This record gives sequence, C-alpha cells and structure tokens, in this order.
Amino acid sequence: MSIRSANRSVVTLLAAIFAVTPVLQVLAQAPPAKAKPAAAAAQPATDPGWPRAYTTESQGQVVVYEPQTASWANQKHMVAFAAASYQTKGAAATVKPALGTIKLEADTSVSLETRLVKFGNLRITESNFPTVPKEQLREVVEQLTNAIPEADRLIALDKVLAFVRKSTIVPKDVPGLKADPPVIFYSNTPAVVVNFDGDPIWSPIEKNDLKFAVNTNWDVFEHEPTKTYYLRYNASWLKATAVTGPWAPAGKLPPSFSALPANENFAEVRKSLPGKSLSAKQVPSVKVTMVPGELILLSGAPNYILVTGTKDLLWVSNTESDVFRLGKTGTVYYLVAGRWFSAPDFMGPWTFATPKLPEDFKKIPLEHERSRVLASVPGTDEAIEAVLLSQIPQTARVDRTKIEAPAVIYNGPPEFKTIEGTSLQRAVNTGADVIQAGAIFYYCNQGVWFTSKSATGPWQVATTVPAEIYKIPASSPSHHVTYVVVEEDDNDNDEWVTFAYVAGYTGLMIGWGCAVWGSGYYYPPYYYGGIYYPHFSTYGYSAHYNPWTGAYGRSAVAYGPYGGVGAGARYNPRSGTYSRGAVAWGPYGASGVAEAYNPRTGAYGQTRQGSNAYGSWGSSAVVRGDDWAATNRYTNRATGTTTRTTRTDQGAAISRNPQGAGNGGFVAAGEGGNVYAGRDGNVYKNDGSGWQPADGGGNRPTQQTADQLNSDRAARTSGSQRTSDYGSVKSSGGTRGTGSYRGASGGGARGGGGRRR
Repeated sequence: MSIRSANRSVVTLLAAIFAVTPVLQVLAQAPPAKAKPAAAAAQPATDPGWPRAYTTESQGQVVVYEPQTASWANQKHMVAFAAASYQTKGAAATVKPALGTIKLEADTSVSLETRLVKFGNLRITESNFPTVPKEQLREVVEQLTNAIPEADRLIALDKVLAFVRKSTIVPKDVPGLKADPPVIFYSNTPAVVVNFDGDPIWSPIEKNDLKFAVNTNWDVFEHEPTKTYYLRYNASWLKATAVTGPWAPAGKLPPSFSALPANENFAEVRKSLPGKSLSAKQVPSVKVTMVPGELILLSGAPNYILVTGTKDLLWVSNTESDVFRLGKTGTVYYLVAGRWFSAPDFMGPWTFATPKLPEDFKKIPLEHERSRVLASVPGTDEAIEAVLLSQIPQTARVDRTKIEAPAVIYNGPPEFKTIEGTSLQRAVNTGADVIQAGAIFYYCNQGVWFTSKSATGPWQVATTVPAEIYKIPASSPSHHVTYVVVEEDDNDNDEWVTFAYVAGYTGLMIGWGCAVWGSGYYYPPYYYGGIYYPHFSTYGYSAHYNPWTGAYGRSAVAYGPYGGVGAGARYNPRSGTYSRGAVAWGPYGASGVAEAYNPRTGAYGQTRQGSNAYGSWGSSAVVRGDDWAATNRYTNRATGTTTRTTRTDQGAAISRNPQGAGNGGFVAAGEGGNVYAGRDGNVYKNDGSGWQPADGGGNRPTQQTADQLNSDRAARTSGSQRTSDYGSVKSSGGTRGTGSYRGASGGGARGGGGRRR
C-alpha cells in the first residue's frame, strides 16, 4: 500500500494524530548554512481590507463585503457567504446598486508565516440578486467572479478563524504521549540552569589543553592540567572543581583560553576574554542537571496579582515562567512545554495537572499579560484553535529531476536498530533520518522523502512511502517523519512530486486536548568514536506557546546562550571541524534569541522567513505551497491591468482605480463592515435597532436568520480585532505581546480586563 494511493485517508489521519519532536539532519562535519533569503518582494501579499470594489469587463461596478465563513473542511476547502452589490455601466446616480448574496466555494492554502488564506479555484455556487432579471444573473455572476484579481483572492487567517465553530473540532491526542514532570528548579535570586544531554561529553581542541562540553548549550570547558571546570556566564567566567559545582568567580583564566581557535566557533567565547570580574553577590546559583530540566526564576519574593474575573486565581507576575497559584498559600501551577504541573509550593514535589485544572483557568481574560496559557487549558476556544492551526498542512512541489539529497554521513559503517512495534529499522550512527523497510531505504530531509537501494545512496525523490512508516510510535526518536507525506498527484506524467507536512514534524503535537511541545520522552543521545548525535527533547527550553506564530518559543533568560539543551556543539575528529553555536536550537518562534538555529526548519530565531521547512532548500527545484504570500503583484484577468484597492480610514467607502481602465475609477459608498449576507438570500445591516434589510425595504429577518447574523457579526468583530492585534505585533517585529492574545497594547493590562469571547 502506498501513501500516494491512500493519500486522503493518511492526511486525515495525520491531521488528527500528530507527533513527536522531529530529528532533522545536522551534519557533523560543519555547521549548517543559513537558508538563502528569497528575493525581496516589491509588494508582499496582504489582506487589503473589506469591502472591496471592482470594475467588471463591461465596466460595471461591483462591491463585495467580507465573507462569512460557513465551513472550512480540513483547512483545505472553504464555503462562505458574502453580501455584494452590482451596478451596470452608465446607470444614473439615483439608481441604487442591486444588492444580493453569493455563496462562495474555494480550495484554500495557508501561509502561517503571514497569517493569510488564499482562495484557489474560486467559484460562486449560489447567488441571489432579487432585482436582477434571471436572464442577466448568470452574466452578473460570471463578471463578478472574473473581476476579482488574484491579488485580492485572499483574506487574513484571523478573520477566518473567528468564524470557525470550535465545537466542531475534536482534538485527537497522540497515543502514548508522556507527562512525567521534568527536573524543576526554583530560585528567587539570580540563577541559571545548565542542561547536559546525559553525562558530559568532552571534545578536544587542537593544540590546546582545554576540552569543551559537546552536549550542552552553554560554554563549559575542562582545563585538563588542573582538572578545573570553567563556565561562561554572560561576559564573565565561573569555575568549579566538579562540573556539578559549587561555582565561584573564576578570577584569572588559564592562558589556554587566549589560544582558542580564532574562528566563528569560539567567537563569543573570545569576546568574553579575559572576562569581567564578579563579586560573590553577583554569582548566580548554577543548577546543573544531566537530563533536560526547567527553572522557575523569580525576581525576589512572589508578586501575586489577582486574575480579573476569578475568585482566588493569582498570577505570579515577577517571572518569565507561566506560574499561577490558588491563593497565596494554595497550590502552585506551572506551565511548560504545553503541560501543567502542580505542587504544594514552589519547591515541589510536582505532579501532572493538565486534566484537572481548576475552572478558574478558563476565565483568564484575553487581555491578561499571560493569556497565552489559554492555549494549554483544555476546552477553551484558544486551545481548540491551537489544535486547528497545527493541522494546517504545509506543502511543496519538488522537481525530482533537479533536487539533490544531501549526503548521509555515518560514523563508520551504517548501523541500524529495530523500531519497537514495527518491522522497520532506523539508522542510529548518523544525524540523518534514514529508515530501512525490507531491502529499501527511505531518507527524510527537510520535509522531502528520498529512496535508495543502499543506505548510502544514491538517493532519488520518493513517489510512494511504505504505510508501516506511519505506524512508528511516539516512543521512537523517528516518530516525527510520520508527518511528512506524498500528496496525491493529479498528473503522474510530469516530473513534479508534492509533499506535505503538519505540525508534528516540527515538534508540536496534540495531547490532552491541547497543542503541546514534544512527546515527553527523553531519547538518550548516540555517542561513539567522538561523534555525538542528540535527539530533540521536550524540556530544557522553558518552551511556551506563542499565539501569534502558532508555534512554541523559548525563554532567553537563564537557559544558556545557544538555544536549547543538546546539539549545542559538534566535533568531527576525522575532519577536525567544530560546529558550535550555529547548530544551537530550540522551539521556533523564540523572542530574545540572537542566533537560535532550528534544524527542523532550517531557520534562525531572529527571523520569521524560512520557518517553513521547505524554505530551507532554497532552490527552484522546490516550490513552496505558500510562495504566493511573497507578493501580490498580479494582473487583473478581466482588464489585463494591474489593480489597486484603496480604503478610507472609516472603512465606509471604497475606491477602485484600474490603471488604464478608461473610466478613471469610481467611489462606491457603502456600509463598511455593517453589511451581511443572510442564509435566506437577503442582505441585512444592523445600526443598533436590530436587523433590517440593507436596502431599507422588505421585512426583518426571522429569528433563525437573526441568530445567524448575530453570530456572524460577533465573529467579524472578533476577526477584525485579532487582525489588528496581529498587525501591531508584526509591526513591532514580534518583540511584544507574545504572552497575550491582546498583544497590540504591549501585552495587555496587568490582571487583564473584561472577558472578550
């Protein structure tokens, strides 16, 4: 059975199940190169706002009001209703435009980076213009469809999400996810957590008596002659006689530090030499752990703020961690990696708490500075929406005659081990994802499958993948590859193959009704002969959900300079090549991280471009499915001219200026956002005195239609607010508001405000 032949059922299964942290190849020989930036687009695609006005082929005038989404099946096909008006060419100024409703159907693609939805294969399947003669209606509908240029066939994602009925989405948890609490440290004085991926692994430095720790994201060195350990803390240095501490100011460093290689691998270290002096009071508490751990770091004693709308839910405001408490002496709740843990006090012991959160957590206002935690509260709209976002597939078309798979580098002869519960085997002595199924080998790299009869290649683009690969359990480090599929091909005769992946491939999966980070499993690293192959972990980053990216970010405070635990450094003794810093990694979407590379996506933390895994190929051989978001410079199919939409500040009038269109454009007075399509085929507006026909005549709607209009009005208002909030966050470079769904005001007022649903 092939994935291609059973694609639709597999994609549905993938969207429902989701998976564990992926392990994409990071070559041991050298640091991965940054993805080449795409050519700057002169006009990036945007939602130009609503209503929108157009000129038809016959020089008629059309106004389309914001669509009211009725359904969005699998985030691939949308059905929506919209109010519209049509005016024939040369109509007298006293003649009112014909008002009517249209039912739109379209295939959709989503750009998560720009939060836009594009309509493809757009068609009007139903129309109702009571004042337009039936013999003219078909022509009107055809002209209306043709008048909408490609640049305008898109809408803000947040405006669509606001219409989606959350009750129709049933999260399906990944079988076997774990929620054992990690090691959780607590401090209310300066502290850092130094995570090692297992016992420290030390790599030599050529012509130097220093060795550095490979399996941590910190700069940790061992001075062999004195058996002293050194830790870089910002621009200062600490030392200890044991790697677990206690740590004290280092004083004068050994001359070996000045002899470190003068290359980018040790650039940050060399900048910190000879090191700023520290007093005993400035020395942080260093928490060292050999398995990924977390740190709750407070600035002094807990600062409690009552969460508005709750009885006794307190937010601990003087920490970057997401911490709440039921009363000043009650249970403490800590959220990390999408999982809640509780304890009698800050010192523990900690137990998993997501399934039994108090109801007050659902009442946290959207305006609260940490309303992002709502995405991890089962049953909230925000949790359901996070699940929906994680189900949106990212696609790419691959030219199998041009693309070349990166070489798979093994440490010695290829070594494979059986994947539990399957007949498959996975390669263990390489950083690449290579799976053996019988006599055939499959290699997944940056969201594309390759196949070969040999473990070392040559590799060709795969057009099918064995179904058993999609049964790899969450307990396996290879589980993430189950979320990359070969899409059904509508043209088997060309050279292109379409691939798709969902969020499980990048580390975000579904558990306990929420979008969580990681599988909860700790996968021990592979280390042999000087080569270290780590696996991505759930903990060790202070991973938190970012509502504006739909991804998980990491905290920059106290967790080290290079991203997350593990994969902080690599060394290949055969080539003598170091790879440090450049391969540091963590959940994508982090703020405050200068150079946190994520090998899952080939992206660096300081930019949002390239976060899609397919953007890492940087080749014409791979065309991303959301490339349309790079520009909206399209040609109007009706007039053959480039078009532009201009809206007034009030949104109550629209102008359309077709360049070279002959009529010089026109201004269509409208009702801004206060015009709606009733499912009964009539157009309505509401000026505060209830719903009435938009043309001023006819009867008020039935109660059923009024209820539908009220629901759509609330959704449109919410969508506009959310889109505005996202615009404010985006304009700030994503540096503010990442903790709040109302980030437009810089994170929201402390303690929140009224609940807005």
